[in-house]
Amino acid sequence: MTKEELINGIKKGDPRSLSKAITFAESSIEAKQEIALQIIEYFGPKEDTLRIGITGAPGVGKSTFIESVGVSLLKDPTKKVAVLSIDPSSEISQGSILGDKTRMNKLSSMSAAYIRPSSSGNNLGGVSKNTRLAVLLCEAAGYNTILIESVGVGQNETEIAKLSDLFVLLISPGGGDELQGIKRGIMEVADIVVVNKADGNNKNQATITAKEYSMALHLKPKNENNWVPKVIVASAQEKQGIQLFIEKCTDFNNHIKNRWKLKHRKQQMKYWAKKNIEYLLLSKINKYNDTIDSGIENGILPERLAKNILE
Repeated sequence: MTKEELINGIKKGDPRSLSKAITFAESSIEAKQEIALQIIEYFGPKEDTLRIGITGAPGVGKSTFIESVGVSLLKDPTKKVAVLSIDPSSEISQGSILGDKTRMNKLSSMSAAYIRPSSSGNNLGGVSKNTRLAVLLCEAAGYNTILIESVGVGQNETEIAKLSDLFVLLISPGGGDELQGIKRGIMEVADIVVVNKADGNNKNQATITAKEYSMALHLKPKNENNWVPKVIVASAQEKQGIQLFIEKCTDFNNHIKNRWKLKHRKQQMKYWAKKNIEYLLLSKINKYNDTIDSGIENGILPERLAKNILE
């Protein structure tokens, strides 16, 4: 498909055109990624959207929770929901499971929903390096709520906050022991903490866990946007707490609908500009392998060798 065909398809809301454009954005072929960049530049930024990043340890029920949220959101005819689900990549094969679309059967069948699984590419930040481009393309296609589901390794995922307006941490009703295992970095950037799987015998424990997290969040420094983090109890399985979560997301969006949201996204763009410079520099390192090998064999210090290469 040509750039013009992709633009026209995205304008018409054609999910196949959107998928193709995202495939171009994720491509290692420079010409294809250039087409994706030109498409994004054509549509320009969309400020009337809400980007929600969701993370949590494996088994906490992220996919079920996201599907329940998406289905509930689409009861509002003005909503269009895109789910960008990042799957872990194998360090050996570089492959990923890419199974979230099959786990969200109900949501994937809804015409106002779009689900796109992507590989993390071994990025410890919990997102793919081209996830931001996928977000922008989804917004260009008219999706006004973007749910970004991270890899789910639980510890190294603060980078997803650099893609999101709202950062959500899902936890299970594990109590104090789990609280000790959560890295401080994630707690510091969480805007909403959801104690999920609060069903059956877990209900009482979920309430206790929520209280413990509320106390922990009161000790953290105030966010730049003056939002007070919320802790809610939910059961995606029983559809409990889902509407309350959506209400808190709406409250957050109304809270930041001022200059802070624009300022925040510009700060994120600066971060991703530097990150992309890093990616591009790292991708060029391999061409210096012979020079590095020769320099080391000749006894040149690694620090001196690096300076010589870059000068």
